[in-house]
Amino acid sequence: MFKYILILFLLIAFVPGIRSFLFELLVGRQIAKEQKRYNDFMEKERGKEGEVKVKSTGTNQKGKDFDGGQYVDYEEVK
Repeated sequence: MFKYILILFLLIAFVPGIRSFLFELLVGRQIAKEQKRYNDFMEKERGKEGEVKVKSTGTNQKGKDFDGGQYVDYEEVK
């Protein structure tokens, strides 16, 4: 039993074809799905080519009352 596990481990470690196949099998499909979801999201977010979208932040009433904050003393440390 130990021989088979050792042989399998050595094959995975030193044969790039088997290693890349296992990586594609285990991880590659998930990465491809995530990339497709991201691309679909970005396509929807960007909109059609040539279309212009302007996102306004709205009026900020809190920002109008700002008069600079408070002065805080500090000591320079050398």
